[in-house]
Amino acid sequence: MQTHDISLSMADKVKLAGKLYLPDGPGPYPAVVMSHGFSALMDMGLDPFAKAFQKAGLAALIYDHRNFGHSDGDIRQEVDPWQQIRDMREVISHARIHEALDSTRIALWGTSYSGGHVLVIGAVDRRISCIVSQVPVTSGSGAIERMITAPEMSSFLNTIYKDYDDRARGHPATTMPVYQSEGETAKWAEALGEGTGYLNEITLRSRDLWLEYEPWSFMHRISPTPLLMIVAANDTRVPTRDQLEAYDRALEPKELLLLDCKHYDPYMSRLDEASKAACEFFVKHLKP
Repeated sequence: MQTHDISLSMADKVKLAGKLYLPDGPGPYPAVVMSHGFSALMDMGLDPFAKAFQKAGLAALIYDHRNFGHSDGDIRQEVDPWQQIRDMREVISHARIHEALDSTRIALWGTSYSGGHVLVIGAVDRRISCIVSQVPVTSGSGAIERMITAPEMSSFLNTIYKDYDDRARGHPATTMPVYQSEGETAKWAEALGEGTGYLNEITLRSRDLWLEYEPWSFMHRISPTPLLMIVAANDTRVPTRDQLEAYDRALEPKELLLLDCKHYDPYMSRLDEASKAACEFFVKHLKP
């Protein structure tokens, strides 16, 4: 088995940094295109999933999103879900034309924010053989409303609008922390982000772009592409209710794994269960 650093050039010449995991045996290999969630880097817990797929005879292609990590991007630390989706569709093309990979057997794996991305792409892009969406954002407004109380929302939005006006004046983007010093996100980021260059910082507009992001509205269009959703039953970061409602909107074929855990546990304490379920699903549909 081999792992290679790769560079993926987007249509606008932005280069995304990635890694390609190749299994043993003769190719071309079926491949899983993978990316991380909101503000996270590919080195923050994706490697165990990629290696599990690799051992099962699947190639895995992981990468850092535009504006993060070792990837290019002019507005550093800005999370734009629709731009990330457009980039992911170009990464799919890079996988399809790679000589070691099978263009007819390309799958998607996404988690948290990118878990929403793969739902959208699965609905609009028929090049995909199957999809695994782990603890996905299915309603941006639902997630933000969990983070910001109703009395705080007006002030929050006014701050965002001021940032838009300041950018129009040529000022740099306003930034804010992803998480505070305590809490579930802090524990996860500090555990998996050490030594990766992860920054606890995003642009303020990233939160506004989250508000307009509603992957649930694409769910009924994913079929006939097979879908596996891995949902945390006690998710406080991305409401479990929203994820299950989105799953109900999806048509067959679909599968659901409901883990008795919180949002970040599939990367940590429930890693074995989450990676095993994804691996078995991919093997079934990609037939390495």
